Amino acid sequence: MPKIDKPKILVVNDDANSLFALTSLLAQWSDQESFEVIAARSGEEGLRQVLMHDFAVILLDVNMPGMDGFETAEAIHQRAKSADIPIIFVTAFVADELDRLKAYQRGAVDFLFTPIIPQILHAKISVFVALAMKNEELKKQARQLSQRTTELTATNKRLTREMEERRVAERQNHAKDEFLAMLGHELRNPLSAISSAASLLGLPGASAESMGRAKQIIQRQSRHLGRIVDDLLDLSRAMSGKILLNLAPLNMADLVTSCLNTYRTTGRTGGHAVTLDVEPGWVSGDTTRLEQIISNLLDNALKYTPPGGAIHISCDCDDKEVSVSVEDSGMGIGAELLPKVFDVFVQGTSTLDRAQGGLGIGLALVRRLVELHGGAISAHSDGAGEGSIFTFRLPRIAPPAEQRSPTMENTDTGKPTVLLIEDNDDGREMMAMMLSCYGFEVRHAADGLQGLDVAEQFRPDLALVDIGLPGIDGYEVARRLRANPATHDMKLIALTGYGLAEDQRRVLEAGFDLHLVKPVDIDNLMKAIASCAPAAVKT
Repeated sequence: MPKIDKPKILVVNDDANSLFALTSLLAQWSDQESFEVIAARSGEEGLRQVLMHDFAVILLDVNMPGMDGFETAEAIHQRAKSADIPIIFVTAFVADELDRLKAYQRGAVDFLFTPIIPQILHAKISVFVALAMKNEELKKQARQLSQRTTELTATNKRLTREMEERRVAERQNHAKDEFLAMLGHELRNPLSAISSAASLLGLPGASAESMGRAKQIIQRQSRHLGRIVDDLLDLSRAMSGKILLNLAPLNMADLVTSCLNTYRTTGRTGGHAVTLDVEPGWVSGDTTRLEQIISNLLDNALKYTPPGGAIHISCDCDDKEVSVSVEDSGMGIGAELLPKVFDVFVQGTSTLDRAQGGLGIGLALVRRLVELHGGAISAHSDGAGEGSIFTFRLPRIAPPAEQRSPTMENTDTGKPTVLLIEDNDDGREMMAMMLSCYGFEVRHAADGLQGLDVAEQFRPDLALVDIGLPGIDGYEVARRLRANPATHDMKLIALTGYGLAEDQRRVLEAGFDLHLVKPVDIDNLMKAIASCAPAAVKT
């Protein structure tokens, strides 16, 4: 049981003798009844005591000079905190009915007439002291109950939050389990096709047509594997904030049109009725990443729209934004999936034998890339079988002033000689063979020190250098080539499996001219070589 403060009794009387007699009489019972007595010589002093203390009861003399007992009682009960303090008027006169009514109107609960009979005073005081103690005990219990209620409410909120977090974690774990199963499925399919095609190339009875078909399969499935790895890496970088945008003014209408033309040229839109409606609108964006956004949305539309379906791409703008929409007549999105369509690992269909395939991370990556550009993306669908619309919006900027490109002299000096430094035997052999097929004179080396020796003797125009070399790495190779007057002006292209902004920075700081991420597509490699020696390369 918590400790309860002693109730206090206030005695107000202007007569010193009467005040002393009354307080002395009460003091006899103070220890027994467990209360404290406070005295005041005037109404004003009594009011000051009421401001400082809570009282169980006030014994108030009626006839006092200045502020009498009625005025004092009225002042006490006008204050909200002291309005409920019981007041017993003490008087030497027998009060008539009017005086009693006046006293009760001002908050009196009883009268005591002098000379006071001790037994009557004791009985009255005991009642009010007991009531005060009981009220104080109830207040403390109420405070404890309120505190306990607050604690229980907080505990309930915490438990509810923990239960929700656990449900979310379970859903995420389930989604990740499904994702890993899908990833295994998505990786094994192209690997199986590549393995079968490679085996066919080694069969003695294979026709030239079959071998050509097998080569196409290997190339196509290798690109598919590369896209899977790129999506995984890009999502990881985007979610961790490690993607740095190379922002520049660009016309979204041109970019959308270029992306669609690429799809049409490669035949990927042949089975669908694809229409385009664009108007010029300039944004500050990273060309590569915006192409990735558009390509993912177009891939998504093609994937979930049956052959013969319609896909419409539009680019509109207002005073503040440029919006790009990809609308399809395909499978649509159910109401339960629509709010989660941009979450990681979410797909409309999650069975391994689904026709569409994919990892379920494309739209999550799209949303993050749009957000990095300061934009927003939304999805709309009227339900399953009703098609869907994906729209992203980017801040609009004013078109840049036209700049004339400087004219470059172009002389035919032949293809550049190439040095390939790569420690992976198969990778080195295949890339050297491809470069030779394109008419390049190629020398190669298996490690960094050997590569430096070949460079010193061969003096190539360009070197392709793997970063992860044994002995000395590609960074050190580049630094030594730049430090050697004989190889200082050689063009250097880094080949690496690491594509973060930090990796690109280290490559350029080491002295490389370009940075290519493995696996390197032959077309991208030819473009990189051409950019290093634009006048010398003809493919």
